[in-house]
Amino acid sequence: MNKNDLLTVDSEKLLRIIQETVPGKQISLAHIIGGPKEIVYRKLGLNPDIDYDHSAIGIMNITPPESAVIAADIAVKAGDINLGFVDRFSGSLIITGYLSDVETSMTEICDYFRNILGFACCDITRR
Repeated sequence: MNKNDLLTVDSEKLLRIIQETVPGKQISLAHIIGGPKEIVYRKLGLNPDIDYDHSAIGIMNITPPESAVIAADIAVKAGDINLGFVDRFSGSLIITGYLSDVETSMTEICDYFRNILGFACCDITRR
Protein backbone atom coordinates (compact mmCIF):
# COMPACT_ATOMS: atom_id res chain seq x y z
CA MET A 1 0.00 0.00 0.00
CA ASN A 2 1.23 3.49 -0.66
CA LYS A 3 0.72 6.51 1.57
CA ASN A 4 -2.13 7.82 -0.62
CA ASP A 5 -4.39 4.86 0.15
CA LEU A 6 -7.46 5.50 2.29
CA LEU A 7 -6.79 2.37 4.31
CA THR A 8 -3.68 2.44 6.47
CA VAL A 9 -1.52 -0.22 8.06
CA ASP A 10 -0.20 0.69 11.51
CA SER A 11 3.16 -0.20 13.08
CA GLU A 12 1.78 -3.56 14.24
CA LYS A 13 0.81 -4.45 10.66
CA LEU A 14 -2.91 -4.18 11.49
CA LEU A 15 -5.24 -2.73 8.90
CA ARG A 16 -7.06 0.34 10.22
CA ILE A 17 -10.27 1.57 8.64
CA ILE A 18 -11.78 4.90 9.63
CA GLN A 19 -15.54 5.20 9.14
CA GLU A 20 -17.41 8.47 9.48
CA THR A 21 -21.10 9.19 9.69
CA VAL A 22 -22.73 12.56 9.32
CA PRO A 23 -24.71 13.59 12.39
CA GLY A 24 -28.39 13.65 11.74
CA LYS A 25 -31.49 11.57 11.66
CA GLN A 26 -31.96 9.82 8.37
CA ILE A 27 -32.74 6.63 6.54
CA SER A 28 -30.26 6.80 3.70
CA LEU A 29 -31.01 3.43 2.07
CA ALA A 30 -34.27 1.51 1.87
CA HIS A 31 -34.22 -1.13 -0.86
CA ILE A 32 -36.20 -4.30 -1.55
CA ILE A 33 -34.73 -7.16 -3.55
CA GLY A 34 -37.60 -9.18 -4.99
CA GLY A 35 -36.91 -12.78 -5.97
CA PRO A 36 -33.21 -12.86 -5.09
CA LYS A 37 -31.06 -15.80 -6.10
CA GLU A 38 -30.05 -18.24 -3.36
CA ILE A 39 -26.41 -17.10 -3.58
CA VAL A 40 -27.42 -13.62 -2.36
CA TYR A 41 -28.78 -15.16 0.86
CA ARG A 42 -25.58 -17.13 1.37
CA LYS A 43 -23.30 -14.15 0.77
CA LEU A 44 -25.30 -12.09 3.29
CA GLY A 45 -24.87 -14.83 5.87
CA LEU A 46 -28.56 -15.76 5.75
CA ASN A 47 -29.72 -19.35 5.75
CA PRO A 48 -31.52 -20.04 2.45
CA ASP A 49 -33.11 -23.14 3.98
CA ILE A 50 -35.03 -20.84 6.32
CA ASP A 51 -35.43 -17.67 4.27
CA TYR A 52 -35.16 -18.51 0.57
CA ASP A 53 -38.73 -19.57 -0.07
CA HIS A 54 -39.99 -16.20 1.15
CA SER A 55 -38.72 -14.43 -1.97
CA ALA A 56 -37.73 -10.93 -0.78
CA ILE A 57 -34.95 -9.16 1.11
CA GLY A 58 -35.27 -5.66 2.55
CA ILE A 59 -32.15 -3.61 3.31
CA MET A 60 -31.97 -0.35 5.27
CA ASN A 61 -29.27 1.93 6.62
CA ILE A 62 -30.20 4.31 9.44
CA THR A 63 -28.39 7.13 11.25
CA PRO A 64 -27.98 7.31 14.22
CA PRO A 65 -27.17 3.60 14.09
CA GLU A 66 -28.94 2.69 17.34
CA SER A 67 -32.20 3.47 15.54
CA ALA A 68 -31.88 0.12 13.73
CA VAL A 69 -33.23 -1.48 16.92
CA ILE A 70 -36.42 0.61 16.66
CA ALA A 71 -36.72 -0.23 12.96
CA ALA A 72 -36.34 -3.96 13.70
CA ASP A 73 -39.13 -3.77 16.29
CA ILE A 74 -41.45 -1.99 13.85
CA ALA A 75 -40.60 -4.48 11.09
CA VAL A 76 -41.51 -7.60 13.06
CA LYS A 77 -44.74 -6.03 14.30
CA ALA A 78 -45.83 -4.76 10.87
CA GLY A 79 -45.37 -7.91 8.81
CA ASP A 80 -44.63 -11.61 9.00
CA ILE A 81 -40.90 -11.15 8.36
CA ASN A 82 -37.66 -12.66 9.62
CA LEU A 83 -34.85 -10.51 10.95
CA GLY A 84 -31.79 -11.40 8.93
CA PHE A 85 -29.43 -8.88 10.52
CA VAL A 86 -29.63 -5.89 12.84
CA ASP A 87 -26.55 -3.86 13.77
CA ARG A 88 -26.92 -1.07 16.32
CA PHE A 89 -23.32 -0.01 15.64
CA SER A 90 -23.58 0.49 11.86
CA GLY A 91 -27.33 1.13 11.53
CA SER A 92 -27.85 -1.76 9.11
CA LEU A 93 -31.06 -3.76 8.97
CA ILE A 94 -31.84 -6.75 6.76
CA ILE A 95 -35.25 -8.40 6.76
CA THR A 96 -36.59 -11.31 4.74
CA GLY A 97 -40.06 -12.59 4.02
CA TYR A 98 -42.78 -12.58 1.43
CA LEU A 99 -42.55 -9.55 -0.84
CA SER A 100 -45.79 -8.02 0.46
CA ASP A 101 -44.69 -8.38 4.10
CA VAL A 102 -41.24 -6.90 3.43
CA GLU A 103 -42.86 -3.96 1.60
CA THR A 104 -45.34 -3.42 4.43
CA SER A 105 -42.64 -3.51 7.09
CA MET A 106 -40.34 -1.14 5.25
CA THR A 107 -43.18 1.28 4.53
CA GLU A 108 -44.18 1.26 8.21
CA ILE A 109 -40.59 1.91 9.26
CA CYS A 110 -40.21 4.86 6.88
CA ASP A 111 -43.60 6.32 7.84
CA TYR A 112 -42.85 6.12 11.57
CA PHE A 113 -39.34 7.52 11.27
CA ARG A 114 -40.47 10.35 8.95
CA ASN A 115 -43.76 11.31 10.62
CA ILE A 116 -43.17 10.56 14.31
CA LEU A 117 -39.40 10.81 14.80
CA GLY A 118 -38.75 13.59 12.25
CA PHE A 119 -36.15 11.69 10.22
CA ALA A 120 -35.27 12.44 6.62
CA CYS A 121 -36.14 9.29 4.69
CA CYS A 122 -35.17 8.27 1.18
CA ASP A 123 -37.65 6.62 -1.15
CA ILE A 124 -38.02 2.85 -0.90
CA THR A 125 -36.57 1.39 -4.07
CA ARG A 126 -37.22 -2.07 -5.46
CA ARG A 127 -35.59 -4.31 -8.03
